[in-house]
Amino acid sequence: MHRALYPGTFDPITLGHLDILNKAAHMFDEVILAVADYTGKDSNFNLEERLNLCNEATNGMPNVKVMSFSGLVVDFAQKMECNTMIRGLRAVSDFEYELSLALTNKKLKPQIETIFLVPSLKYMYLSSSMVRQLADLKAPLTDFVPPPVIRFYEQKIYPKT
Repeated sequence: MHRALYPGTFDPITLGHLDILNKAAHMFDEVILAVADYTGKDSNFNLEERLNLCNEATNGMPNVKVMSFSGLVVDFAQKMECNTMIRGLRAVSDFEYELSLALTNKKLKPQIETIFLVPSLKYMYLSSSMVRQLADLKAPLTDFVPPPVIRFYEQKIYPKT
């Protein structure tokens, strides 16, 4: 079985993430959407919320499994018997960071390869931080995130403000 790992914070999961995930799901027998417990940034969602939203957003993708992890992603990949890691590249600005991350991971676990996938043109600009800013300003999110994320914002975030 060819299994790949698509790691990230997914805070929140966007339509761009799902586009990359869909491409990866067509390339591998199984793709693990690995939700990192450590985000290293201000988060709108805790780990449990991110996991739930990712599970809801990937419902109907039979070869996608959502799991959380802590610690080094390469250790989790090895534990899950994934020798391929998926990363998305939107623009040249992403490349330098993603390349250094891939090379660091390669140094830590040489058997794990990183594959870069490019989202569809309509998602090239999209990021979770942009979505968080739009949500803070109560902008419509329909073109940016899947319905479970919109419902979460409507039920949990917007009523508080």
